Amino acid sequence: MIVRPRHLLRLIGIYRVLVRHDLEEIALATHMLGPLRYLGFLSPSTWSWLKREKKPRGARIRRALEDLGPIFVKFGQALSTRPDLLPADIALELARLQDDVPPFPGSEAMKIIATAYGRPAREVFADFDEKPLASASIAQVHAATLHDGKKVVVKVLRPKVHETIDRDLGVLHAIAALAETYWEQSRRFRPADVVDEYDKTITDELDLLREAANAAQLRRNFADGKKLYVPEVYWDYCRKDVMVMERISGVPVSDIETLRANNVDLSVLAEYGVEIFFTQVFKHNFFHADMHPGNIFVDISNPAQPTYISVDFGIVGTLTPRDQHYLAGNLLAFFKRDYNKVAALHIESGWVPESTRVDEFESAIRTVSEPIFNKPLKEISFGHFLVRLFQVARRFDMPVQPQLVLLQKTLLNIEGLGRQLYPDLDLWKTAKPFLENWMTDQASGREIFNRLRETWPELGESLQQVPQWAITTLQHAAEGRLKMQVDTPGLEKLRDEIQESSRQRNLHIVGGSLLAGGALLVGLAVGPAWLGWLSIVAGPLTWVYAMLSR
Repeated sequence: MIVRPRHLLRLIGIYRVLVRHDLEEIALATHMLGPLRYLGFLSPSTWSWLKREKKPRGARIRRALEDLGPIFVKFGQALSTRPDLLPADIALELARLQDDVPPFPGSEAMKIIATAYGRPAREVFADFDEKPLASASIAQVHAATLHDGKKVVVKVLRPKVHETIDRDLGVLHAIAALAETYWEQSRRFRPADVVDEYDKTITDELDLLREAANAAQLRRNFADGKKLYVPEVYWDYCRKDVMVMERISGVPVSDIETLRANNVDLSVLAEYGVEIFFTQVFKHNFFHADMHPGNIFVDISNPAQPTYISVDFGIVGTLTPRDQHYLAGNLLAFFKRDYNKVAALHIESGWVPESTRVDEFESAIRTVSEPIFNKPLKEISFGHFLVRLFQVARRFDMPVQPQLVLLQKTLLNIEGLGRQLYPDLDLWKTAKPFLENWMTDQASGREIFNRLRETWPELGESLQQVPQWAITTLQHAAEGRLKMQVDTPGLEKLRDEIQESSRQRNLHIVGGSLLAGGALLVGLAVGPAWLGWLSIVAGPLTWVYAMLSR
């Protein structure tokens, strides 16, 4: 992996922040700057005997991410949803990270809008408030009015956000690659996979047309608006870096005092949240994956039957029908304490290798599940069950499942929100009939017929081609032209590794030669002194380049 100059400068800046927050061990573990990483110990700030007592490691990591800027803050937030990968103290501390950055000037927003539409914002909108309603690391939101009088919100990407994110993603990939190479625990934490997952998520958030499409899909799925209302998207005004939606009004779901003051039935509101989640995951197979309290409001016009209002649709999730089936089966089997079924479902789904012994996996699942049942059903957390289950599965070589990570994150948000609204919420009471009915419907003759009807055109077309395929294969066999191709990706990987090893060896030889030659020139006073010193400096730099370009 080759590190670009701008990434190298950023790596140096990151290293300085880590040192300032007493996190040198991270730089040392990842070999972030190669041999130069040891120079940090020459700084008085790293002399352990002069340091004050260290704060907890979670707090130090959180503060370092805050100092590194918005992209690292969002990365920390993403990591906080992975308690299957991180120690609990670090995950809990990272959950405190706030995606709250100072707003950029309204005049800059108007320039971005003018570029997007090819005309000034004052011509596009009858009224545009330059003071933002909210500001985050990716975009900020302004109030506006269309010429037909409709009240809207305008979401505008931050200036140069693409360049900033591209640079920092490059740095994160570089750090992950170094960690994969040098960090002993990289196999368990899979830093490259985690960064790849984050890369896809944040890159998707940069396309506001994608977010608008997500909002439109959710709005269609909940067209009746009885339990969840999704604002209307005004497509004529949407661009990749500008999105316009209906302006809504509601009480923030976290403002429980106001909800109680208006006699909102919090038990109904909490149950609606659970129903909305399971409806999105199993009925629609399209779920809002960023449902933290800042993105949810409540319409309290009917306190007995309040309605959720959702905003910010940059992150959504879907599951394959196979994942849906096995997830529902896992949850039902868990509450029946059928741990053998849970283990078998994991193997059948392909989440863990086929070679996994069911009895060993079952025993591990029982060990982490039984303590959960010491609590009343209303206190049992689906989200934490999935976290514990995935932690166990990771020990049996379950790879990262991005779709399940988003689901786990959403479920934890929904549970936390539901129990904040109504502490006695029994998720199982709401979820069990939903899951049982869904599983029954999936096995019904009508559902099987519907799936067959949907796939019949492709199946029929394939069946028509079978005779021709058979005739062609027999002809090639008779004529001796039938060939078998064996894919050997391992050999290709081995060849690449040999070439890389040879390149690294050559660079180290060059670096050593420069260092030795320079020392001789200086020591023997042969030739210009500057040439000797230049060789002495160039030697170690060649080694650093070799290590950073792995």
